[in-house]
Parts: sequence; C-alpha cells; structure tokens
Amino acid sequence: MAVELKLYDTLTREKRVFQPLDPANVRMYVCGPTVYDFAHIGNARPVIVFDVLFRLLRHIYGERHVTYVRNITDVDDKINARAAERGVDIRQLTEETYTNFKSDVAALGCLPPTVEPRATEHIEEMKTLIERLVAGGHAYVAEGNVLFNVPSMADYGRLSKRPLDEMIAGARVEVAPYKKDAQDFVLWKPSKPGEPGWASPCGIAAPGRPGWHIECSAMAWKHLGETFDIHGGGIDLVFPHHENEIAQSRCAFHTQVMANYWMHNGFLQVEGEKMSKSLGNFFTIRDLLKDWPGEVLRFNMLRTHYRQPIDWTVSGLNESANALRHWANILERHKTSFNSGIEPERGVLKALLDDLNTPMALAEMHKLADHARKGDHQAAQKLHSTGEWLGVITHAVMSSASIAAISEAAAQLVPEDRKQEIQRLIDARTAARKAKDFKESDRIRDELAAMGVVLKDSKDGTTWEIAR
Repeated sequence: MAVELKLYDTLTREKRVFQPLDPANVRMYVCGPTVYDFAHIGNARPVIVFDVLFRLLRHIYGERHVTYVRNITDVDDKINARAAERGVDIRQLTEETYTNFKSDVAALGCLPPTVEPRATEHIEEMKTLIERLVAGGHAYVAEGNVLFNVPSMADYGRLSKRPLDEMIAGARVEVAPYKKDAQDFVLWKPSKPGEPGWASPCGIAAPGRPGWHIECSAMAWKHLGETFDIHGGGIDLVFPHHENEIAQSRCAFHTQVMANYWMHNGFLQVEGEKMSKSLGNFFTIRDLLKDWPGEVLRFNMLRTHYRQPIDWTVSGLNESANALRHWANILERHKTSFNSGIEPERGVLKALLDDLNTPMALAEMHKLADHARKGDHQAAQKLHSTGEWLGVITHAVMSSASIAAISEAAAQLVPEDRKQEIQRLIDARTAARKAKDFKESDRIRDELAAMGVVLKDSKDGTTWEIAR
C-alpha cells in the first residue's frame, strides 16, 4: 500500500502531502497542560488527536524515528493563584496536578510522548532566545520587562490572518505606557513577592519569570531544533499563542517557518452549550472516568473529525459504549488475542492517512465487526489488532469487569424507574432459570425484548442493553 499522508495546514489553509524534513527523525510539538487543576474533557481532545497522529507516524516511519514533544507549563499566573488559594507550595501543586494528568490521559489510552519537558527546566534556553531577540532589534527592555516588538516582524499575523484591530483585542494585551506598540507582548516580567523568580536576562537586576509564549519556543528549540515538522494544539491557541511562538522563533533564528505544518483541533461543547462551571456542564477527565471506561471516552472523541467542533453528549457516550461492548462481545466469542505483528486494517489506515479521518476509520472497523459477527475469524482478529493499535481496544476492555462497566455506562440514558423494572424482570428470569422453569424464563425474556431490552448471559451473570 502506497503511503501518502495528507494533513491540513492551518498556515496555508490547505490539505498538504506530509513531507518530513528528515524521515529518520520526524518531529512534532504539541502544547500540553498548565498544571494547576484537573484537566477537563476539552483538554483531552488534543491529547487524543495527536496521540492518534503519533501512532500513525510511528507506523509509517518506525517507532525510533518519531520524536513527539508535549510540554508541561509549570510556571503561570493561574498556578500562582491556585497555590495561594490552597495554601500549598507551588512545586507541590504542579507535581500533584501533573501526576493526575498523566494518570488521566493514560486511562484514555494515550501513549506517553517521547519527551515531556517542563517550562521551569528550560529557563536558560528562554533567556538565550530573549537576548537574541533584543540583539536583533525584535525585542526591547522597559521597566524590568522584556517585550517583543510586533512591528519589527513584517509578516506577523500570517497564521491567524486577523486584521490589526482584531489582533489587538484578541490578544487581551496589557495596556502599559512603556510599550512601543499596543500589540507588543511580554517575553519576561518582574516577579512579584512570593512568586517564583529567576535571574533576569539583558542585564535586568531584579529577578523575574518568563511569559507564556516564550516557554514553548524555548522547549521546541531545545528538543526539536530551530525548524521542525508539525506543531499542534487546540484551535483556541492559534492566536495569540501560536502566532507569538512563530514570531519569537523565526526572528530569533532567521528562519522562514517555525514548523512546516500547523494542526489545530476544533472546539468542544457539552450538550450543545459551551462548557462552563456556571452552567453546571464543566467535566474533568477524572469526573467522566468515574462513570465511563477510558476506552469509551476515547472512542467517543474519535467519532468526530478532529477539525470539526464536537458536541459532547450523554447520548453520544451511550452510543460509543454500545459499539465498544458489541465489539468486545464479538472478540470474546472468537477468543482473539493481541498480536502486534498484524497490520492495521487497510481501510482504517487509508482513512487516517487522509488528514486523520477517524470517523471513516471507525466506520471501517464497524465493517470488520459485521464480518466477524457472521463468523469471519480473520476479520475478528483484524478488528482486535486494529483496535489495539488505535487505542480503543485494550486488555482492560476485553475483561469481563470492563464489559460489565461498559454495559452499565450504556444504560445511563434509561430513566431510573425503567431501570428498576428491567432489573426486577431480570431477577425474576434468573429465579425461573434456577428453578428450571424455562417456559417462564422465555416469557420474561420475550417481555424484555418487547421493551427493547437485549439480554446477554455469561458466567458472571446477565447484562442488558437497549437495542439500537
């Protein structure tokens, strides 16, 4: 199968054939979490999306030839405020939050990145970049701050393609009399009492700390070089964060690009509304993992193409749980095993090579499941291995306990009074079977079927689902 990967590039606004700078070292950077609280389900979207891309790149070029960097922002105003609010040390807060993040995304089936750098471990690289920018006339010192001078870059704004007035408003830049231009943004600022601080660059006497944008430029440079292949993140980062990263890196290194491909996933809303704590629809990954297996959350995320907005709904989760439970039951009947030597299904690969078309990839897997349901053992094995490769079928999802958990999650849309009635009938059927009253057992089964309830008997008991 000829491999031609096409990716949509936000910078050029077109789908382009991916051509790495060095096929022996394909390099990708994705903006990671700011570690001050549990990651919410919107944060999970880029983690899952770029995990799929990471898996695909490793499949094409080999595991040893792909470097995936996802940073940790561990110095930030939100971190300072949360640590003060909780009365804990900043390092304690960031360590605890980072540990929670790693646990949560692992439960979503995400591979660890090749490198996971922390901002606080790259202060010297940030200072080096800042001093280069000042020396090159792209930044200046003012009242203990170092600011990037936006007008010094002739083509600033190419990524977001926003008019000047929109860029000024969208950046939410601080109005300060020492700025040469309203768009100028902070590279380094003085530390307030009680805040983390480091020796400042450019001869500034007082200790300070970096601005957000310079952190990613420094970490990308340190681990991937002056120019690399792919930079990813959420669509909300296009401006000002990614626009400013480009400005810093290109002006520091005098390059035409920072990354050859810029990829951004779409927004996530919950039940048709923007997620917010005031609306009561704000969910962390940890919250959702209490009710749904991680495989269901991952599967549900992949049902929508990464560039499209996604509406996160309970009905969607229910459908995803049903589909995964259906696959797990098929694989259990076929007694399939994990085999990393089996190539992923061609149709799935073809879909992913077309700008990560995960909805089409899952449709191809449904076709495999249909063949397997009709007795095709090879299709079942292919489904198993492809699902494992894509991260939606794991050792855990094949366990009886996990299948039961998915079954429980799949029942969440059913009203409580109806659940109780269903369970009452199932208990009565179980009692009839134990008494060998098979006529009564069959009658109850038919009554449940008429209600749209499908039963599955196993050595661990009876589970049920609403027929689709």
